Formats: sequence, structure tokens, C-alpha cells
Amino acid sequence: MKVLLTGGAGYIGSHVANNLVDAGHKVHIIDNLITGNKVLIPKGADFTNCNIDDSKKIESLLTNNQFDILMHFAGFIQVEESVNFPEKYLDNNTTKAIKLFKLCKKNNLTKIIFSSTASVYGSGNNTNLISEENLLNPQNPYAFSKMKTEEFLKENEDSYKFIILRYFNVAGADKLLRAGQISKRSTHLIKILSEIAVGKRNFIEVYGNDYNTHDGTAIRDYIHVSDLADIHIEIAKYLLMHSNSQILNCGYGKGYSVLDVINEANKICNNSIKYKFTKRRKGDVEKLISNTNKIQKLINWEPKYDDLNTIIKSSIMWERKLNDKIL
Repeated sequence: MKVLLTGGAGYIGSHVANNLVDAGHKVHIIDNLITGNKVLIPKGADFTNCNIDDSKKIESLLTNNQFDILMHFAGFIQVEESVNFPEKYLDNNTTKAIKLFKLCKKNNLTKIIFSSTASVYGSGNNTNLISEENLLNPQNPYAFSKMKTEEFLKENEDSYKFIILRYFNVAGADKLLRAGQISKRSTHLIKILSEIAVGKRNFIEVYGNDYNTHDGTAIRDYIHVSDLADIHIEIAKYLLMHSNSQILNCGYGKGYSVLDVINEANKICNNSIKYKFTKRRKGDVEKLISNTNKIQKLINWEPKYDDLNTIIKSSIMWERKLNDKIL
């Protein structure tokens, strides 16, 4: 399998790229390194430094290679930033993505795996587990931009064969510590807790303790990034063998509140994690937990790291590596 992979110097893209290379597949990464980091690119992958709307460079790649699949990870992902700069997110995550898809189609690359988000569901329409058939109700421009890109693919299903993967909360790091989260401004809960664990921060702000949950804090479904990477390999195999497009949730179907996660981190860190409550952030939702029946039936995938403690420990180990400047 030969894969064109955008955003391969980013968190999720680099894990998928590593798994592809490990499995003997050929990978060509496109990344502009604005939010990505070159140290995350696997040694066995080819790399082009460019934007996803650089038609000249990408068309040259498409002309000179016979790619089987496009895996599209590149995009802006900060919810709070998207609220302040919605046009930036719609331009990059939707307009430029569609331009890339059209260029790929022009060059006969029509199989696409699109990195989307569970945020498109909003608050889940008050259901316990969210299935792919739930109504979409994005609560922030980041989620809206992903939904609009999904809409393009669904409206052009005659032209593309695609898998849309709606990620729930991705966390953790590669067990060999080849990849993990590198961020100038961390916003993900477990990443921030890992920074506290290695002394980079003193405390974490918990946004809202007045949600209608068991402890008043928001609930999320966390999936280890390495399990998510495995999903992409199996989904790519499926896409090459089948002609029908799919939309799939990626999670474990378990919900943990912010305080649940902090308490678990404190078990690892001898109660060194300090926190304080502050008001809710605009655009945040109360609860997101996945129904994973569809993906479990569709592909041969069993999670290997379905344990909150394991997820947090791997993230802390990666943070220690960053802190020791081993990279």
C-alpha cells in the first residue's frame, strides 16, 4: 500500500505513519511544520514540506507516484482558537481540504481517509452513547469546519470512496516513545497533566464544575493514540477491498470526567496534581461518549491500550522524554 499522508509531523499523523512504515507500507508525508515537528516523521517515510493547498508541489507528487490512499490529518484543532478566529478554521480545515481532494481526484486518487472529530455531534443530543446516526450539532467553529468537509465528501460520494473517522478524545503516546504530543500551547487534558507531572506546570484549570454529571465536570471518551493508529491501518485495508464509503466513531465507549482523569493521574503522581475550577469555556460540551458497535463489526480491530491508567502513564513517559531533551 502506498499512502499520501498529510499532517504526518503532527500528533496523530505521526503515529499512523510509524505504524504504516512498521507494516512495510510506503508513506509520503506532506506537512508545513507550522504546528508539526520534523522529529516525529518516521525515518522510513518520504517527506515534502508544503501546505495542503500548494497545488504545484502536490500535483507533482501525484503525477510521479501511484498512491492508493490519501490520509488527511492536516488541520487546525484548537477549539478556543477557533472561537476567536472562525474564518481561519473554515479556510484551512474545509476550503483547503476540499481543494486538496479535488486535486487528488483530478489525478485519479479517489480513496480518502478523513480525520474528523466527535465534536461534530455537539452535546450528543442528550443520548448516553453517540452513534454515527446521531444528528450533528457542532458547538464551535473547529467542529463546524470538520462537519462542512464531511458534507463535501458525502455530497460527492460518486466521485470519492472515503472513510470519515470521528475521533473522540485521543491521548497517550507510542510505547517506543517515537512519537507523542509536542505543543507550544497545550490544551488537551492528559497532555497538561503530564506537563504538571514533570514540573513544567504548577496546576491545571478545570473549566466548569456545574455540568449535569456525577461530579459536575465534563465527560469524555479517551482513546489511546496507538489504538487509533491501528484503526487507520485496518480501515485502509477495508477501503482498498470495498467500494462503499463509511462514517465511523473511534473511541472505547467509556466516559471519564475531568476529575476522574485528574484522580487517576494523582494515583500515578502521588497526589502531586493540583487544580482549580474556573468558568466553562465557550464551545465546550457536557458529555461525549462513543457507540463503537459499527467499527467493531466492520474491521478486525481489538484495542490494546483500553485503560485510563495506561494512557496517562504513556503520556507522562513521553513528556519526560521531551523534558530530558532526548529528542
